[in-house]
Amino acid sequence: MGGSHTKTWPSPADLTLPDSSGWNKVPLIGALIGVACIGAAAAMGWTSGRFAFAYLTAYMYWLSIALGGLFFVIIQFAARAGWSVLVRRVAENIAATMPLFAVLFIPILLNMDHLYHHWLHPDANDAVLAHKAGYLNKTFFLVRAALYFITWTGLALFFHRQSTRQDVDGDIRHTSKMQAMSYPAIALFGLSITFAAIDWVKSIDPHWFSTMWGVYYFAGAILGFFALFGLLTVMMTREGSDLFHGTVTTEHRHDIGKFTFGFVVFWTYIAFSQYFLIWYASLPEETVWFKHHLAGNWEAVGYVLIGGHFILPFLFLMSRHMKRNRTTYAMGAVWLLFMHWVDLYWNIMPMYVPHGAPADYHSHFALSPEDILTFVGVGGLFFATFAFLLRRQAIVPIRDPRLGESLRFENF
Repeated sequence: MGGSHTKTWPSPADLTLPDSSGWNKVPLIGALIGVACIGAAAAMGWTSGRFAFAYLTAYMYWLSIALGGLFFVIIQFAARAGWSVLVRRVAENIAATMPLFAVLFIPILLNMDHLYHHWLHPDANDAVLAHKAGYLNKTFFLVRAALYFITWTGLALFFHRQSTRQDVDGDIRHTSKMQAMSYPAIALFGLSITFAAIDWVKSIDPHWFSTMWGVYYFAGAILGFFALFGLLTVMMTREGSDLFHGTVTTEHRHDIGKFTFGFVVFWTYIAFSQYFLIWYASLPEETVWFKHHLAGNWEAVGYVLIGGHFILPFLFLMSRHMKRNRTTYAMGAVWLLFMHWVDLYWNIMPMYVPHGAPADYHSHFALSPEDILTFVGVGGLFFATFAFLLRRQAIVPIRDPRLGESLRFENF
């Protein structure tokens, strides 16, 4: 809801990244770290297949945040939201990293035999895989992947370019175009993220049936995005180096905190719903998933998710004070980003079987150098691309027609 006070609007030149900003160094540093870490991880675990699973985990983590940014931008225009205009450019830049992920998908393609060998080389007597062969085959898999990246990249660049062009000409028709596109974009986004999550993660175990997996990945993606989004906003508005010159206030950060808290609850609801449906039906084709994910010490990781991904952040972020205070919100955001990684790790890594392992091999939780290197590597390239985009245009949409509403925004 809008308030009666106004903020002093800085000049457009003040709302571009200053030469002295540390963000100007991130593209080069992030790119070097990213390439070095991914290369080292590949050298260590390519043959055993450990690199493939570690890389997929890191890739799906950082991709989820980029997809969360795209969803946020789409929803802001669909809802014709005014409060978020001042911080929306950050989300636009996160979403616009999408072409990077099309390139980073290449190692997954090169490791398909490690990740998807069950359906790439099915047993001739496996009736389930024979029934799914029309969908789970390499040609159709590649076609679908291309369609996902075309959809995501097209949408991300469309919204980013329309928004930045409006900075130059101030034409309100850019806003009209983005609003009109937002409605079909919601449908395209929902379908593409669902099928991509099924293709790239769920199909590691092609015998498993679940109607909840797509929305489960979506819930984690949006929560991960809001955690990073809020953390970046805190970093970019800290005293002494406020890139927004006081225009982004506690009110905006509070709203991001409310979204973060809301998606903690939404993720928990979806996670419990998937478990409850599988437990209640007790069908072998569904319960087989828990054979891997609750075996050995993986069960302890599951309990960590219950406490760390729901109970602790739920109680911590429930307070208005925790969401409005820079330090406490940043602590909560960092914790949720970590738990989002634990969540994806727990979903993917139990399916890892080292090359040459016996048929009765059961995976156990054991963090490896490849896990850390791939996470840092993909993350380094993500931040390098984000920072490169950040310095190319104004930090905020300076000629958006709803800018005044965002400047006056207050929570009541």
